[in-house]
Amino acid sequence: MEIWINPACSKCRSAITLLDAEGAEYTVRRYLQDVPSEDEIREVLERLGLEPWDITRTQEAVAKELGVKEWARDAGSRDRWVKALAEHPKLIQRPIITAQDGTAVVGRTEEAVRDALSRTGRESPN
Repeated sequence: MEIWINPACSKCRSAITLLDAEGAEYTVRRYLQDVPSEDEIREVLERLGLEPWDITRTQEAVAKELGVKEWARDAGSRDRWVKALAEHPKLIQRPIITAQDGTAVVGRTEEAVRDALSRTGRESPN
């Protein structure tokens, strides 16, 4: 399991606290320093079952500068969104947890983190 985090993010810290409490094995990726490539973003989107606009933080200053709220949200615009996420990783919603079963979740809630834990093949005691 890998978790993409921004250490300054309270949701990321909460997710890590829960993973630690459950004894989960995971790798931390500080995605603002270790920026995912366009291909890695596409792979995570596939695992999430989401589109790039679904994981874009549209309230970030850079999102407003780029005008992403006005961008088309269709198959023809997908590459533009992925490119923006790779060039401006602050736009990526966090934390993203890739589960061992090949899926992924955006772990912004305790329920979502527990969902990722349930996909590791071990049961959560709660």
